[in-house]
Amino acid sequence: MMAGYLLYLYKTVRKFWGEAIVVTQELGDIIGNAVVKDSIINNSDTICLLDQTKFKDNYNDIAALLSINETERRKIFTINQLDNTDNRGRFKEVYIRRGAVGEVYGVEVSLHQYLTYTTEKPEKSAVESYTNRFGSYPDGLDAFIRDFKGSGKSLPAFISQVNQNQQS
Repeated sequence: MMAGYLLYLYKTVRKFWGEAIVVTQELGDIIGNAVVKDSIINNSDTICLLDQTKFKDNYNDIAALLSINETERRKIFTINQLDNTDNRGRFKEVYIRRGAVGEVYGVEVSLHQYLTYTTEKPEKSAVESYTNRFGSYPDGLDAFIRDFKGSGKSLPAFISQVNQNQQS
């Protein structure tokens, strides 16, 4: 049922100058259904990929599916491989292809944004302890960042300290 809807959506939305966006952590979610796969892949002008290192040994199927040539593949496997991260803010890289050619871009967010959207359990737990103590997410997050900056510690060390204190 959902496959039929997605097929309809992808065939219809472009006729009205719209754009459908699919985000997945598992390519199998898309390619597991031939109808959905063909509909999405054939109607996608823009492709964004995060770190693909874990797929490097078996990348031929993905490359064939997304029409990624060898030059673009080399770009993709540079994602998050920079060794000059000293004195730089926290950032991740993303490959964005529009048409046949793509580039790797660095994406840097503020500490507030990073901590708001992190999926790392220790980080979420540490921030949650502050939000519980301060009564709201904004107040707790501001206090967390203020204490972190005043601590002189690295973020992982501060998070570890907060979580240890929480267990005591």
